[in-house]
Amino acid sequence: QVQLVESGGGLVQPGGSLRLSCAASGSGISINVLAWYRQAPGKQRELVAAFTNSGRTNYADSVKGRFTISRDNAKNTVVLQMNSLKPEDTAVYYCNADITEVGSYRRYTYWGQGTQVTVSS
Repeated sequence: QVQLVESGGGLVQPGGSLRLSCAASGSGISINVLAWYRQAPGKQRELVAAFTNSGRTNYADSVKGRFTISRDNAKNTVVLQMNSLKPEDTAVYYCNADITEVGSYRRYTYWGQGTQVTVSS
């Protein structure tokens, strides 16, 4: 079983910054990808940023140049630094982990509980 514990989020004015953190815990696993998704009201959940275990990052076009994803493999944590926030960034942000179970090599996807980010003046 894998648990993802998120922290950060909240209310910020346009142009401001927020930092989201996610810590993954579990035994007998290898984490392939740690990522952040978001879902705004009435919209589908979308990928914001991802960090693979080979060190590659991927960003949604809408956040390139403003958001930065980082990962600490030793601590199994992923951080999303969000700068120059816009009202359209308002959404519930979810941490996501793609993992491989050691031994069986089965792959699973886990989600955090979500954290609200509101950008408003």
